[in-house]
Amino acid sequence: MLIVDDNPIVRAALRGYLEGSPDVVVAGEAADGVEALAEARRTGPTVTLLDHRMPIADGLSVLPDLARLTSILVLTSDPDPTLIAQMLHGGARGYLIHGAFTPGELHRAVVAVAAGYGWLSPAAAAVATASMRSRPAARPRPRYGLTRREQDVLDLLAEGLSNAAIAHRLLLTEKTVKNHLHRAYAKLRVTNRTEALLRWTGRS
Repeated sequence: MLIVDDNPIVRAALRGYLEGSPDVVVAGEAADGVEALAEARRTGPTVTLLDHRMPIADGLSVLPDLARLTSILVLTSDPDPTLIAQMLHGGARGYLIHGAFTPGELHRAVVAVAAGYGWLSPAAAAVATASMRSRPAARPRPRYGLTRREQDVLDLLAEGLSNAAIAHRLLLTEKTVKNHLHRAYAKLRVTNRTEALLRWTGRS
C-alpha cells in the first residue's frame, strides 16, 4: 500500500499502525499529489491512503488519475460534506476522518478496500447524512423495487449504523440485515455499502 500525506509525522504514525499487520505491506510514501502518482506507478499499490490538503497537488486534483492505478481510501482531517461527496464520486472507495477512527478500524478499512469493498466511517457517514438533511426537499426518491424493510435498512445505513446496530434497531438478526442489504445491492445495481449509500441518497 501507499501512504500519501504531507506531514511526515502522520505518515510515520500510519506506517506504524499498519506494518504490524501480517496482511498489510507499506510499499511507499508520498508528500503530495504529484509524488503520489509517481509512487503509484512505481510500486503498484493495491490501496492508497490519500490525504486531501497537500502542497503542489491536493488529493482531489489527482484522484481521477490515481484511482486508475490503485484503490483509494481517503484519510483526511477535513469533514466537509461537499468534499466527502466529491471524493466518493471521483473514485475513492472510502473516507476516514482523522481523530474519528481507531487503528483497528483503519486496518479493517484497508482490508475492505483492498478486497474491492467500500468503507465509509460512521463519522463521515454522519457528516454526509447531516448535509443531506439540511438541504431542501427534492423530488421523491426512486424506490428501485425495494421492499419496505430493505428501505428501512438502507435508511439506517445512511445514518452510519453498523449491521449490528441496524439489527438492534429493527429487532432483526444481523444475518437477516445482511440478507436485506445483499438483495438491496442487486436492486440498486451496486456491489458495496458505499455505492449503496450514494445511490440510495441520490448522490450517484
